[in-house]
Amino acid sequence: MKKYSPTSPGRRQMTVVDYGVLTKAEPLKKLTTKLQSHAGRNNRGRITVRHQGGGVKKLYRMIDFKQNKLDVSAKIVSLEYDPYRTAFIALILDRDGERKYIIASKNMKVGDTIVSGEAVEMKEGNRTRLKNIPVGSFVYNVELKKGEGGQLARSAGSYAEVLAHENGLTHIKLSSGEVRKVSWDNFASLGQVSNSDHNLVTIGKAGRSRWMGIRPTVRGTAMNPRDHPYGGGEGRQPRGTKRPKTKWGKVTGGRKTRNKKKYSSKLIVKRRK
Repeated sequence: MKKYSPTSPGRRQMTVVDYGVLTKAEPLKKLTTKLQSHAGRNNRGRITVRHQGGGVKKLYRMIDFKQNKLDVSAKIVSLEYDPYRTAFIALILDRDGERKYIIASKNMKVGDTIVSGEAVEMKEGNRTRLKNIPVGSFVYNVELKKGEGGQLARSAGSYAEVLAHENGLTHIKLSSGEVRKVSWDNFASLGQVSNSDHNLVTIGKAGRSRWMGIRPTVRGTAMNPRDHPYGGGEGRQPRGTKRPKTKWGKVTGGRKTRNKKKYSSKLIVKRRK
């Protein structure tokens, strides 16, 4: 982590991730595209997610979550920052001359060689089927459905732990504490996702939130009774309702939101805490 001298009140608490490990290079143009910003609005133009909008311009990097070129070794060309995700990304050049972006692992370095396949060395960054990975190993970018590409453990510092293999299924423990079963024919990458210090970042000032596309949030207790269930009263008032509610009176904070009939519930061995 990088800290600053307190030259202003905003600088006093501000911390940023040390980007010294990254390569000083522009993103590869053919692997970037511009995504239209909808600022939390739906297809009718109505705000469905509040407090979004503004922010600096950014380009989307097209990430290869599948890495389905088997037994073709690839070299890490550069480690780069991605404005659309918390993890760092790596530009790889495979033996066939094709360049792709992938999620970078924690200890990945420029010049390293990685490979995807059935019989690969148990080395960080390599990708193979879950059934080939020893119990106790850390994995990331794990497929939920065969051939769809990694969907689990993709954010900064996250990983899943392989607990067991049985009856064509692998038991994995996620960062949240949830234990679930996944087909052991699905692919996963060995190791842990890069930028594990991301959760230690202190934004420091309101302006930095605005650069990130986050708009101000007004506390419900500061509103009038017509605007929020917590509003009104003389001076600073307590909540006044039994359980936490949204602006629209819907109960939140502890209420289960997962669909009880969801097909994948039978694959969850232990719920997250």
